[in-house]
Amino acid sequence: MAFSEQQYLEISERLHQVKEEIGKFIVGQEEAIDYTLYSILADGHALLEGLPGLGKTMLIRTVSEVLDLSFSRIQFTPDLMPTDITGTNIIERTENGKQQFVFQPGPIFSQMVLADEINRATPKTQSALLEAMGEKTVTILGDTKKMAKPFFVLATQNPIEMEGTYPLPEAQMDRFLCKILVPYPSKKELLEIMKRTTGAVDVRLEKRMDQESLIVAQQMVKEVLVAEEIMEYAVNIVVGTHPQESFLPEIQQYVLYGSGPRGLQSMIKLAKARAVMQGRFHVSIADIKSVAKPALRHRMMLNYEGEASGKTADELIETILTTIQQGVGL
Repeated sequence: MAFSEQQYLEISERLHQVKEEIGKFIVGQEEAIDYTLYSILADGHALLEGLPGLGKTMLIRTVSEVLDLSFSRIQFTPDLMPTDITGTNIIERTENGKQQFVFQPGPIFSQMVLADEINRATPKTQSALLEAMGEKTVTILGDTKKMAKPFFVLATQNPIEMEGTYPLPEAQMDRFLCKILVPYPSKKELLEIMKRTTGAVDVRLEKRMDQESLIVAQQMVKEVLVAEEIMEYAVNIVVGTHPQESFLPEIQQYVLYGSGPRGLQSMIKLAKARAVMQGRFHVSIADIKSVAKPALRHRMMLNYEGEASGKTADELIETILTTIQQGVGL
């Protein structure tokens, strides 16, 4: 192994400093902060879903500031065009009077890109992100350009029941390493939010990591060990989401289709990142159980009966985890 146990403990300490710094500005939302950091450590993209005004945008902006990453925000609207995201070639006059095409890069060319209210744009515009998210490149008029390194898309969306939203295409949903649900703050958290946002004191955030340290941390995450039985446990969970193969009658009854291989990859990557945050260089069963819902909830499509009966992907994943824990084969 390229990294020592001491190095894992040191990076864990730095990551906790990052989380503590974010917590100076963001009230509560501990799970959202954790999974956003796990996604970044695992070199993946995250989708945050919650009602307007819950601090999704501010969380992402704060994370970029504490990690010292270049940041750009794309506000998705129904009239947003793909070139508004990727950039385009424009004609410029040179010093000798000739005209030439010059590439004007769009906001996608940052290290951390906030795709704000991503599901308010049309599917054509949403798909402009697909290549950047999957391949870390953008092709414009046959010319392929590489993204910044590191590169993350952190998207926010309102629940699809709200006015003026378009469901994300399944192919794009699958590109997100995890889907993070942002809940309402508690009464205590609301009081703290009021104190921090309506008072005269400005919170100044310190940079706790830089891009070089983050790239090293990402490499450390890749080298975390995963035992054979842990991999098998993760595979059983993913197989359990498939209505054709699942042992569970609930899955057969309510699920149209389950998670593909990317769901399994996402679970392992997020579990590795969670292990590193806790100063370990091996994945545990607890890591897999903790990340199963964020990694799989957006990769399960419920059928009409499931939707009509009010079932959620989280409930069904919990049933799978409980069943495996009880030793029932899937």
